[in-house]
Amino acid sequence: MNDLHASTPPAATASDDPYLWLEGIDGARPLDWVRQHNAVTVGKYADTPAFKRLDARLLEVLDSDARIPFVSKLGDHYYNFWRDQAHPKGLWRRATLAEYRKAEPEWETVLDLDALAAAEKENWVWHGAQCLRPDYRRCLLSLSRGGADADVVREFDLIDKAFVKDGFALPEAKTQVAWIDHDHLYVGTDFGPGSMTESSYPRIAKVWTRGTPLAAAKTVYEGKPDDMAISAWRDQTPGFERDFVHRALAFYDSETYLLGQDGKLARIDVPNDAETGVEREWLLIEPRSDWTVGGRTYKSGSLLAANFDAYMAGERALTVLFEPTTTTALDGYSWTRHHLILNVMDNVVNRIEVLTPQPGAWQREPLGGAPALSSIEAGGIDADESDDYFLTVSGFLQPATLYYGALGKGEPEAIKHSPSFFDASRFEVSQHFATSKDGTRVPYFEIAPKGLKLDGANPTLQYGYGGFEISLQPSYSGSMGRAWLERGGVYVIANIRGGGEYGPRWHQAALKAKRLRAYEDFAAVSQDLIARKITSPGHLAAMGGSNGGLLMGNMLTHYPQLYGALVSQVALLDMKRYTHLSAGASWIAEYGDPDKPAEWDWIKTFSPYQNVEPGKHYPPVLFTTSTRDDRVGPVHARKMAAKMMAQGFDASFYENIEGGHGAAADNRQAAFMSALAYTYLWEHVK
Repeated sequence: MNDLHASTPPAATASDDPYLWLEGIDGARPLDWVRQHNAVTVGKYADTPAFKRLDARLLEVLDSDARIPFVSKLGDHYYNFWRDQAHPKGLWRRATLAEYRKAEPEWETVLDLDALAAAEKENWVWHGAQCLRPDYRRCLLSLSRGGADADVVREFDLIDKAFVKDGFALPEAKTQVAWIDHDHLYVGTDFGPGSMTESSYPRIAKVWTRGTPLAAAKTVYEGKPDDMAISAWRDQTPGFERDFVHRALAFYDSETYLLGQDGKLARIDVPNDAETGVEREWLLIEPRSDWTVGGRTYKSGSLLAANFDAYMAGERALTVLFEPTTTTALDGYSWTRHHLILNVMDNVVNRIEVLTPQPGAWQREPLGGAPALSSIEAGGIDADESDDYFLTVSGFLQPATLYYGALGKGEPEAIKHSPSFFDASRFEVSQHFATSKDGTRVPYFEIAPKGLKLDGANPTLQYGYGGFEISLQPSYSGSMGRAWLERGGVYVIANIRGGGEYGPRWHQAALKAKRLRAYEDFAAVSQDLIARKITSPGHLAAMGGSNGGLLMGNMLTHYPQLYGALVSQVALLDMKRYTHLSAGASWIAEYGDPDKPAEWDWIKTFSPYQNVEPGKHYPPVLFTTSTRDDRVGPVHARKMAAKMMAQGFDASFYENIEGGHGAAADNRQAAFMSALAYTYLWEHVK
């Protein structure tokens, strides 16, 4: 492969960017550079007895046999994918409900991924299974080489526990595939030149018939090159089978169509930024902006219900199932056979409501709330058959407990408990609010040792994300507890704008030209920690990954005076070229288009790669990434580290050759990457 990545546009030259050559992801010269700097970082931070002890303790957490084996129901069995010390790549296994409820279930192995990888001499990483309802015998397994988003798809038989000879199989690509029936699939994949979008996802959806070559598949829908992705699927709910086509124009801009038996498409007439879901006779709509229809305006972030057939016929009778307030947001929903479970956040803490369709109205009852500053989540187990549900409760200091219940049949029963990996009795959790530059109140969680001295000398690690309407909620991390809290550190989660903690409005407040608000929020939390004498800049570290890695790049370039060290993981950093790298074009709706001069004028304000300047003072920073990350890609971290090193700054770099966007292909790699990040930060701010 040439050293220059294939997506590099001709306009980019070495004179514009002297580190352009590092964009050759698998090129010999870039990989030599990677190995050289990996060795330096390992020698400095990972080649000590203390690091090796931490690495082993984090791997012990990830491999623990006492973890809850979370399951999904397929037919009569409950399936779990499990990694541990003996099975680093993992086992796909199953048990009956009666067996699963036991303290130590006897599992039946369905597929041993380690054995498959060894037999085929491939580093397979599990990407999941889609199984054909209602008998769940045939499944489509997705397997990735080294953890990339691109995967291969193979047909598997759950009775024979073997791949189907001459069954459906698709080569490596960013594929969208779904069952129609035993002999037909909807498939979007790399059919050849021009068949993928500029965002690197399928542009064409086709119907593929068993026993015929993929080239003979018939087109159902064809999108445009600048669409984000095209997909098609069949709703297999018995008695309500329907076919749909989805056209994602951008991240928050899409169209969904009902596909008739005659091949004609009927659009579900909702705003392009609304999300829809169909279950039996119901259409659920989540508008992401205020929506006026049928003479009424519905708030952004609401959940609305309508009869699907009546809505498609033109009726606009909508029932409000949820309406946000200044402190609440919908965190998600899940169906059982007769009920709808709502997961609601109130100041980033969950509560559960159960809604039941009734003639002319929906009955509403609480299912329960989380303990103080914890999380609770409930979801239906099999909406075709029962009102059974799983409920999970966890918190920063509370390992997860899994409950099994049936709506309308009393309290749920605790059936599984996660182990404790550190002594939580030594710590306490609190929630605080910082005031951002524009006056907005920004919540954050703080986990600290009891009796903390307010002397500004406490090593403190602040974590954030702030993008794509993703919320950071209370959750238990044995790794964080062992790597940071046990050492006497304070851990902070910042719920900054760009996330979904207060619904779409919280996200939209930091979109595109407003992006700097997310970074102002994170800085406000840091400043509040300093003002409260929890810590001080020399003792304050920060870490984030992906969009959170971009956050770290901006804290580095905009607020270097606040931090003693930073870790930026699998990050976006070169915002001038991000749309030409890996799947970057799919995020234009989040950040803007740097190829448009008017938009580059404000994108450049949050592009760390362009904003690093010689002569400035920057805190030490570690960039970590993965060669096999085909979502963000390793290019950003490579170039940023190289530029900072050349300018004499204290920048370190580590690239896992495997791992995908998660930067780790198995628990061993995940433990190493975590241990490296925590060790690096502790060394600089202790």
